[in-house]
Amino acid sequence: MDFNGSDTLPGPRTEDHLPHTAQAAVKIVIVGGFGVGKTTMVGSVSEIRPLTTEETMTQAGIGVDDNYGSESKTATTVAMDFGRISITDQLVLYLFGTPGQERFWFLWNGLFEGALGAVVLVDTRRLEVSFDVMGRLEERGVPFVVAINSFPDAPRYPVSELRKALDLSEEIPMIECDVRRRASSRDVLMTLMRSLPSLALARSRA
Repeated sequence: MDFNGSDTLPGPRTEDHLPHTAQAAVKIVIVGGFGVGKTTMVGSVSEIRPLTTEETMTQAGIGVDDNYGSESKTATTVAMDFGRISITDQLVLYLFGTPGQERFWFLWNGLFEGALGAVVLVDTRRLEVSFDVMGRLEERGVPFVVAINSFPDAPRYPVSELRKALDLSEEIPMIECDVRRRASSRDVLMTLMRSLPSLALARSRA
């Protein structure tokens, strides 16, 4: 399936109904640890008002949730985020952002059902969280790409070093991004869609 370049993708829409030209809709899951930018990504790229399930963080999470690098965060996703983007006039992606706190990871299994692929968002300050995230996707057989979210105060490393640190095979695409920017989030989704055939082939050979 061919896709247009990111510069020619449809822009934000104000209506919530699907375009009449839509012929296919697929489910994409955005996963990652706590505070890596999943809610921000869904909100920045969605052409409809995104659905969020954020709740105010309370004292109950102290000592339970790892908020390193996100100390100023005051709300967190407790169920899922939901958005939608039209990749072409015919193809629509439904985006589901997962909760990042480990105590809510039991919800992931339901969100993975029927997913065509996934985006793993990574914060270089907490790379260790990504191993469990990617492991869950591999167990479920969900193809994924890895997106390094560029936080202003996070250390920067060459992609080759990050790939080695994450023990990531060459078949799995890795891309740097800034999920606050719609074009950047959109490019991550385009990378996933373009990579799905090769990811499926690599999984069949494994």
